[in-house]
Amino acid sequence: MPPAPAPRPVVIEAALNGVTTRARSAHVPVTAAELAEDAIACLDAGATVVHVHAEGLGGPPEELAETYAECFRAVLAERPGVCCYPTVGWGDTLDARLEHVRLLAAEGLITASFCDPGSVNLGGAGRDGLPPDMDFVYRNSFAETRRTMALCEDLGLGPSIAVFEPGFLQVVLAYSEAGRLPPGALVKLYFAAGGYLTRGRPLWGVPPIRQGLDLYRAMLEGSELVWAVAVVGGSLVDSAILDPALAAGAHVRVGLEDDQDGPSNVEQVTSVVQRIHAAGRGVATPDEMSEILGLRPTTN
Repeated sequence: MPPAPAPRPVVIEAALNGVTTRARSAHVPVTAAELAEDAIACLDAGATVVHVHAEGLGGPPEELAETYAECFRAVLAERPGVCCYPTVGWGDTLDARLEHVRLLAAEGLITASFCDPGSVNLGGAGRDGLPPDMDFVYRNSFAETRRTMALCEDLGLGPSIAVFEPGFLQVVLAYSEAGRLPPGALVKLYFAAGGYLTRGRPLWGVPPIRQGLDLYRAMLEGSELVWAVAVVGGSLVDSAILDPALAAGAHVRVGLEDDQDGPSNVEQVTSVVQRIHAAGRGVATPDEMSEILGLRPTTN
């Protein structure tokens, strides 16, 4: 009997800042120069995908794209072949919130883009233990999901898909089963350890427990989706899901966007690399990451 094939190396995404402020974490990079420096350090530690939120998300798309471009140009000049991608912009229309993606793709700086296929009350309990007096809903309609997926398809970008709730994964599976999921998709399963936008007990999502991982694995059974795990509002490395997820073939996402009170981004990447090696798996190189995800190379 031939030996079993070696497990695929692990793609590590480093989510550098998100909504984490300097007041929350002294380690978080904020400016384009800081983000580029931190990204390169994380790539040297083992990451091959970098996700950032640029300053001035409320500015015009051209200014927002240039802020991202300043960071991504610096990163790709030093570490070609890696994947950098932005988050959604702000604006009154979806076109305005997506225009910076078109501009970055036109310059050849990105090979992936975001896709959040659902809506969620992304918060935690208040001091009284009840849902906070907060009107914000992270809203992504089915129509907006279709347009975001279409943008990835039109521009040849791999959709980096955030799954905050099981219903989000139902949408992804529908695209996959219909043969309409754009190439290069990475499905990231976010487990809720904190409120993210507010502190306190999480009032959304699936907790980072083995049973929660089992739920998602059961939903993924029979699919060929490439998937990763992340813990929002806590530490993936310290969670109960990391080892069984690695054993099941998962990839990983860490960083100060998710673990807002954790150590620096480089420390988080270094820690998860150690756990990956302890699990008997390797860490993907940029070429291996592109092959695993099915991403086209950057043209920059």
